[in-house]
Amino acid sequence: MPMANLTPVNDDGAPGDPVGEAADGTTGGGAHYFRTPTGVAEPRSLTLVLDGHPVELLTADGVFSADRLDLGTQVLLREVPDPAPAGDLLDLGCGWGPLALSLARRSPKARVWAVDVNERAVELTAQNAQRLRLPGVRACTPDQVRAEVEFAPFWSNPPIRIGKPALHELLLRWLPRLAPDGVAYLVVQRHLGADSLHAWLAEQLAPGQVVRAGSAKGYRVLRISR
Repeated sequence: MPMANLTPVNDDGAPGDPVGEAADGTTGGGAHYFRTPTGVAEPRSLTLVLDGHPVELLTADGVFSADRLDLGTQVLLREVPDPAPAGDLLDLGCGWGPLALSLARRSPKARVWAVDVNERAVELTAQNAQRLRLPGVRACTPDQVRAEVEFAPFWSNPPIRIGKPALHELLLRWLPRLAPDGVAYLVVQRHLGADSLHAWLAEQLAPGQVVRAGSAKGYRVLRISR
């Protein structure tokens, strides 16, 4: 079945409203998944090792995992193969940019589209790309990505806590934009529905298009091909 024929399914999933900080780095009510936070951003430095490189980046309240590199992203970076050396790559739900920055470092000749509905996250990613001298990063909101662009590959730590209907809608928008030889890698926490998402994707696609590419520390890495 072609990717464009994916159809969402109804269920009783609802946007999460976690209190405090969850294992995946979520804080507060998860409003950052849907819109730009109100108020003045107060960027602060975050020092960490990203994809094997010590870096000092900017983060701020109101974005995903503002104070650390979340465990799911760490697992994804360890499990995925290097991306194509050139072309258009995608970080879907970029937050402050760890996946986009890693894509750009691994593929310096590529255009890396760092996409988020949260404009604060988009701005932080742009600033962090500038800090690391990665001119290939294009940080933007979803509607700013040109309709004809196809991706090979794209990586995502998708916003599971927005609920299954909204998550399925998000994937329906972006998975059909894989290039003919492209693949997507998604990291999903097991207890937040990794296996049910795998099953839903497998129902919509031809056999073999969705496989578990890795598993560590309670996370699954799903590989989705055209």
